[in-house]
Amino acid sequence: MERINSIKLFLILTLATLACGFPTASSAPTVVPEQPTLVIPTAIPSALTIEQINNVQYPLLVSEDGRVVQMANGIYQSGTDTLSIDYAYIAVTQFFALGDLTGDGAGDAAVMFLENYGGTGQFGVLAVYANVSGEPVFLDSLLIDDRPMPNSISLINGEIFLDVIVHDFDDGGCCPTLPTTQTYALVKNQLRLVNYTTVAPNGIKREIIITSPVDNTEQATRSFQLAGSVSIAPFENNLSYFVYDEDGNQYIAGPVTVTAPDFGAPGTFDTTMVLDSLPAGIYYIEIQDQSAADGSILALESVKIVLK
Repeated sequence: MERINSIKLFLILTLATLACGFPTASSAPTVVPEQPTLVIPTAIPSALTIEQINNVQYPLLVSEDGRVVQMANGIYQSGTDTLSIDYAYIAVTQFFALGDLTGDGAGDAAVMFLENYGGTGQFGVLAVYANVSGEPVFLDSLLIDDRPMPNSISLINGEIFLDVIVHDFDDGGCCPTLPTTQTYALVKNQLRLVNYTTVAPNGIKREIIITSPVDNTEQATRSFQLAGSVSIAPFENNLSYFVYDEDGNQYIAGPVTVTAPDFGAPGTFDTTMVLDSLPAGIYYIEIQDQSAADGSILALESVKIVLK
């Protein structure tokens, strides 16, 4: 009898112990708060500085010999004899603009250099350096003129805007007289002239404005209107159009007729563009007013279109 009572007591104590080990219906489990996901922002390199540009590696443009020189405090000089074939003097000018050109949010640089090889030529070269992890990396350059007279350089909507006086076709080498504005876009890391104006002898700015199609338009059809205006009607009321791809390959060219009330008056143009032969892709439609005297550009405007 005592043995049975002992067994009963043991079972009671065991059940009580097990009951204490499980949560009851009224016991709420401990809730671990969810930790917020940390978003680490992508670091944007600090903008390039003119001090960095003053000490960049610079590929010579005018000499066409493939040399890359090391600038030091804005200057590079090879030799002292200006009659030597190896003489070169390169300088960073005061005309530079810092800002985003490549679209990655980092501050790049557009700078005018001067190249001299011992003669009277002082060749103005526009060069672009990209910001790569905070360091300047050369992308492209082009010749502006021999002995240009720049007034300003700036970045507007990711494009390079130059206000510069260059040589007209009958100017002496010492003395350029043609006021221009030149706008360059960076396309596939190459400089592309997208707008150009000059000033006529009567003081009126010679410019072309394209109103249709709008820049960056997606074209679902291969036929559309090319329309716009000119501030001064061109020689024989004819402009020229060209169609290029992003690599600069020319696909189509032709005339554009301007309607104007009188010779040299403001005018308009409106013609149908048919691009049936072009595959889908990105293209630039460029309109030029070319000089009848030497074929140089008097005015230029372009728009980018996307053919679907």
